[in-house]
Formats: sequence, structure tokens, C-alpha cells
Amino acid sequence: MKKTPDFDAAADFLAARARVLDRRVFQRLFADGPAGPVRDAVAAYRNADGGFGHALEPDLRTAASQPAAVEMALRIMDLADAWDEPLVLAAIDWLATIAPAEGGATFVLPTLAQGPHAPWWVASEGNPPSPIQTGQIAGLLYARRVAHPWLDGATQVMWSKIEELANPNGYEMFGVLAFLERVPDRARAEQAFDRVGALLLSSGLVALDPDAGGETFSPLDFAPTPDSIARRLFDPRTIEAHLDHLAGAQRDDGGWMFNWPSWSPAAEADWRGFITVDALRVLRANGRG
Repeated sequence: MKKTPDFDAAADFLAARARVLDRRVFQRLFADGPAGPVRDAVAAYRNADGGFGHALEPDLRTAASQPAAVEMALRIMDLADAWDEPLVLAAIDWLATIAPAEGGATFVLPTLAQGPHAPWWVASEGNPPSPIQTGQIAGLLYARRVAHPWLDGATQVMWSKIEELANPNGYEMFGVLAFLERVPDRARAEQAFDRVGALLLSSGLVALDPDAGGETFSPLDFAPTPDSIARRLFDPRTIEAHLDHLAGAQRDDGGWMFNWPSWSPAAEADWRGFITVDALRVLRANGRG
């Protein structure tokens, strides 16, 4: 029998331990909640410069605007169908002001030092573009048909990064796949994916064994829904096994736990709320609830 999550237990977990933001997203996705409160919850993390900060990305606790927080804001508004174009355009206007010379978005800005942050967030010398933030943000803008000059430069950066891709890490692949899944030039995207998809498997980035321990990436991380561009890389039996594992990973308290290091109690609590909603979203999208 296919495993399914306990939505009631998850709702109780979120009510007891999660951010207002994640509770509002849960209500929107699973309880016919309105879009407005999701938009308002996202807007609470906005800065006067148009960017987002204030630990919207839980591992960056500084108030200062960061590209990763912009990506998180856009992702949440997209998934919850609470898209707010004025908020989005102001955020992309801000991105354009801090963009690398080549275009796109850097991984993280030096302003991360203004507050606590996970030790793996380190600003790179010279402000180079990152496929992680650039690809994910560009993909969201294309999905929502948002036109902006920043997107032109970001697109050029991504095609260049994809052509050079040789030894990616898993987070870089998130950006690459998000871009290839939604960029309008489908012929070029499919051609690029033929090479990138094979690289994803040959590089050993994906743990095909659902019970693999440690900080691993599941096929569902790269292909969370049936229409994901990378879903074709994995056979149905593998996907079903990982869905069973994901459903079975719900803890006694009703929530899910992440598999990367926990460095801060506040960040852990924020991430648990976020990934609990995301686990439910992925499971439902695959017919598990």
C-alpha cells in the first residue's frame, strides 16, 4: 500500500511551531485559503530597497536584502498562486542594482555579515554570478511571464554557465533545472538538458536509495512533480520508493526534518515549517494525499 501523510498532524505541527508565513501557505494550498494573507506574509520580509531579508531564507538571519531571500519570496508567491507583480518588479529592480558585471545574481552579498548566518554561506570575491540564484529567479520570472531588463542578462549568464557545466553541485543543479524547465527557447533547453540530465546521473549527485543517510539529494529534490523536466531521468519504481520514504519521514510531532546540519534553533524551526509544507505539496502533486 502506498504511504500517505497525515495532514491533520501536519496542521497541528505548523500551528504549534511554524512561522505565520508557512501556516498561511499551508492554508492556501490545502484548505482553500485566500492568496492575500500569503502575499502579506511575504511582504513582511521586504526592505525599503525592494529586496527581501529578515531570515526569509532561514539560514540568512540578517535584515539586509539578499538574492536568496528574493528567490524565496518569488518561489513562495508562485507556489501559493499569490503572485504580486509590484512586489516582484521592485525586488528585480533591486537585483539589477547589485547584479554582477556579467548579469544575473550573486550567491550571497557581503551584508550577510551584518547578522547571524549558517557557516556555509560565504560571499565570493568579485561578486560573480551564481547559477543557483540566477537560474531559480529567472525560471520563476519566465513562468509568470514577467519582462524585465535584468532577465535578459540573467538568461545570457545561464546559457553560458550551462555550456561550461562540468562538475556541478546539487544546489547549482537546482538553478540549472529551474531555468531549463521554464525558459521559452524550448528547443535549446531540451538540447541542453540532454547533456545536463546525463551529468546529473553520472556525477552521483542523486541518491537512488531512499534510505541513504547524510546530506543527500533525492530524485524528488530535482524532479518533485510529474511534469518536472528531470522526472524522465528516473523510473517509476524509484520515484514511488522515494515517495514512500518521504511520506514515512513524517515525525511523531507531525512535521518533517531536513538532512543538512542544524546550526541555529531559530533556523531549524523555520526550515522545519517550510519543508513540512513542501513535503505535503510534493506528496499531493504525486497522488499521495
